[in-house]
Amino acid sequence: MTTDDAGGDARETAPVVHDLAPDCTIDDVDEDEPYLATVNGVVDYGVFVDLSEHVSGLVHESNLAGEYAVGDELVVELEDVREDGDLSFAQVDVDDYSVDAVDHEYDFAAAADLPDALGETVHLAGEVVQIRQTGGPTVFNVQCVADDANAGVVPCAAFAGAGVRAYPEIELGDPVRVTGRVEERDGAVQVEADEFVVLDGDAAADLKQRLDATVQRQAEPADVDTLVEWDALEKLLPDLRDLARELRRTVLESRPIRIRHHADGDGMCAAVPVELALREFIAEVHEDPDAPRHLLKRSPSKAPFYDMEDATRDLNFALEDRDRHGQKLPMLLMLDNGSTEEDTPAYRNLAHYDIPIAVVDHHHPDPDAVGPLLSAHVNPYLHDEDYRVTTGMLCVELARMLRPDLSDDLQHVPAVAGLSDRSQGEAMPDYLDLAGDAGYDDESLEDVSEALDYLAYRLRYDPGRGLVNDALNVGCDDEARHRELVEFLAGQSREAVDRQLDVALPHVDREELANGAALYRIDVENHAHRFTYPAPGKTTAAVHDAMLEEHGGPAITVGFGPDFAVLRSDGVRLDIPEMVEQLQDELPGSGVSGGGHLVVGSIKYVRGKREAVLDALVEKMADAEIDEELGSSVVGDD
Repeated sequence: MTTDDAGGDARETAPVVHDLAPDCTIDDVDEDEPYLATVNGVVDYGVFVDLSEHVSGLVHESNLAGEYAVGDELVVELEDVREDGDLSFAQVDVDDYSVDAVDHEYDFAAAADLPDALGETVHLAGEVVQIRQTGGPTVFNVQCVADDANAGVVPCAAFAGAGVRAYPEIELGDPVRVTGRVEERDGAVQVEADEFVVLDGDAAADLKQRLDATVQRQAEPADVDTLVEWDALEKLLPDLRDLARELRRTVLESRPIRIRHHADGDGMCAAVPVELALREFIAEVHEDPDAPRHLLKRSPSKAPFYDMEDATRDLNFALEDRDRHGQKLPMLLMLDNGSTEEDTPAYRNLAHYDIPIAVVDHHHPDPDAVGPLLSAHVNPYLHDEDYRVTTGMLCVELARMLRPDLSDDLQHVPAVAGLSDRSQGEAMPDYLDLAGDAGYDDESLEDVSEALDYLAYRLRYDPGRGLVNDALNVGCDDEARHRELVEFLAGQSREAVDRQLDVALPHVDREELANGAALYRIDVENHAHRFTYPAPGKTTAAVHDAMLEEHGGPAITVGFGPDFAVLRSDGVRLDIPEMVEQLQDELPGSGVSGGGHLVVGSIKYVRGKREAVLDALVEKMADAEIDEELGSSVVGDD
């Protein structure tokens, strides 16, 4: 290109010759446009040329300006496309030209379109989010994006030999282009890949930008109104929305989610709706019907914190799944648990592997201890509210943000959660009315709560998926079975509690505290059935209820054993986490630990310090503030 000496606008521009990328097809070739070609064969009647790996044809001798050998370059234009698909070109006479690189314009398919494209060859663009080696092909799960469609994860199978890793150069997180045929395997859509290409440069940057924008849009939670109007709940909605966004993004990025929840009624009311919502969203995003089973696991925690045994087991399983199935390491979601300093050793262990941790809880938190270790922390105490906003209430709203179509199926669950933890929050009457609209009176709700407590004990460390869903009537497909199951389980629970009370009540000691509260003590180690239902926490709660019914409140009940004590109260403001801290300072060597709410909790200590700990505990109870608005909360097997 030249410019005149006077600096004017007159210019002479060299002609532009297009250079096709190797993956370009005839669809990228325009008539009457010059293209750079390479001779791949010489015959008597002309030369054969390649414009790309997929565009080749003949330049007839009548259209040649000279003689050429294999490997020589020349400029050609498309002359004809014959009925059999053969191409003919004519040489273009240009001496001085500039080169314009032409990339193939792919028509990328969206994941949601694949079921309607069986048998067709498609192109996919996305990020590799899992690599799984089977006894046959290598299966690459690719998070795909196409135009304005939602992102989805598609299994793409490539075969290099039975059990042989195909495309060993491809790694997790690589941006790729896949070309292959859409097939159905075992009832699932799968792409049989003919070609995998790792993208780089502008193509990779463009894909990342489009994928990030799509995932960000798709990760937005649903904007739903809360089931009831409650100022205390409104304060926590921004935190819940942030967590819902993080969970949806985690699913979209094909990272597994591990749910850990307290093994009691409120914990189940929290975990089951969230699990169901996540399972449905995973099934929507992933073409593999087994994805919900592989990417989502729920486990109860018997301890009122995330102990190292559970954390070590979870981490070991996660590392095995990564090595065996090519999965990413999971996100941990703690429900009705996980807010205290006792959780931090387990969290720090997971931090070695950069495992994100989120918590929804209503136990009194230690934000300075756990906050730096969490990606999200939803807790009413962080907004000057308290345990009466139960975790189950919060998680029903979280589940609705994930899957608003579940609202009708969940409207009875907050009432069950509130009754399980005996919440006296001001919204409880509204939740009970809402459950009434769904066909549950107060007695049937109490039965569901009792059934969940019984299942929590009998299942131990098993999540009881299916059985728990049927008892809670979430994701249950048989209403009659739900009612019959709850009636049976609640009956079994009450019979066991009555038997326990028969042996325990004669051994309850009563005394009057200086603040006017009655204190009831029961040695559950020696005066209650052991190693059977109900456990010490439930036994203490039953004794507490019996004493309240007979004598009224305010009252505190302590069920104690050799190295533990369980506390329940009505009308007495026990700041149990604060009491634990004081006991730790006042009684060195006692091994005091524990926590809970303002009116319920559990404490551990070493056996030799039992009397000293209990005596100091009673002194603090005698100084506690009387508050008739506070009620007790039953927390399963604390």
